[in-house]
Amino acid sequence: MSTTSPAPAVAPVVKEMSFLDRWLAVWILVAMAIGLLLGRFVPGLNAVLDSMQVGGISVPIAIGLLVMMYPVLAKVRYDETHRVTGDRKLLTLSLVLNWVLGPAFMFALAWIFLPDLPEYRTGLIIVGLARCIAMVFIWNDLACGDREAAAVLVAINSVFQVVAFGALGWFYLQVLPGWLGLETTTAEFSVWAIVLSVLVFLGIPLLAGFLTRVLGEKAKGRHWYEETFLPRIGPWALYGLLFTIVLLFSMQGEAITSQPLDVARMAVPLLLYFVLMFFFSLFVSRAVGLNYAKSTSVAFTASGNNFELAIAVSIGTFGITSGQALAGVVGPLIEVPVLVGLVYVALWLGPRLFPGDPSLPNRSTTGAQV
Repeated sequence: MSTTSPAPAVAPVVKEMSFLDRWLAVWILVAMAIGLLLGRFVPGLNAVLDSMQVGGISVPIAIGLLVMMYPVLAKVRYDETHRVTGDRKLLTLSLVLNWVLGPAFMFALAWIFLPDLPEYRTGLIIVGLARCIAMVFIWNDLACGDREAAAVLVAINSVFQVVAFGALGWFYLQVLPGWLGLETTTAEFSVWAIVLSVLVFLGIPLLAGFLTRVLGEKAKGRHWYEETFLPRIGPWALYGLLFTIVLLFSMQGEAITSQPLDVARMAVPLLLYFVLMFFFSLFVSRAVGLNYAKSTSVAFTASGNNFELAIAVSIGTFGITSGQALAGVVGPLIEVPVLVGLVYVALWLGPRLFPGDPSLPNRSTTGAQV
């Protein structure tokens, strides 16, 4: 790759995207609009969807996420994850961004912008504690990030989610506000709900993707697997994403559309969080010497959130009609279109920040289409 004129290198990436990928932002906006309209104008839809739960997990949303994540996780070359697990700089940076900076930044934004709305403020803090373990695979893949790095970082986030979510919730809702002379919130989070969320939303598709890769390569070889099989299942990731978005917003469509001012107030700190966390993580990753692919994976992992867990915890703790639950739903309302936009920002910015980097996007070699 030429080092004298790196900027144009990204242009073919967008041009060579599939029709579905290239217009992803449009499909997502349409799915969000359909979901909101269904939730607003179809009586009883919210109650019907809410009743379809097992162990506090929404079955329809779980199906959508499994369909979304399976094709992406089937693309991971699991025999290459060792190069990621041995990268202490990458792992340490991701842990600090996800479990130190991210929750603290969301706590600060929630208190700055919502000091008079305790329910929404608490909901945003919970969103900040729920680190991304699902949709990050979509954004990372579209931006041609390092798939193996994303898989390892998400797996680590999942472990920390189980062991640290409750403790961090106690710290940011009770201890830290008390130290600062602010209002405290009492909340007891179900450890089982957190474990179940990780097992369903990551464990099942991860196992399915791993077994598909191992058995597929063993039966037909890597060339057939990556050149024939993966392109066939790839579009299902987008179908699952759009299905999940429609369901998610239909469940809270009436609440969102009937409280536009409250949604707007929550949108401001969320927008700042996603954008600033992404750029800070990307630039810090570059500063410590990570390449484009790994930096992109770190940035999307740090800026995204596990809205499934945030919503489940908020509903289980405060109730489905609570302000905390509404804040959990507003999270992906802002996150999804913003992170789609940041995919294109990453593709444009990559050659400028990482000139001559061999990990820069090249559709002909990465096969990064979702």
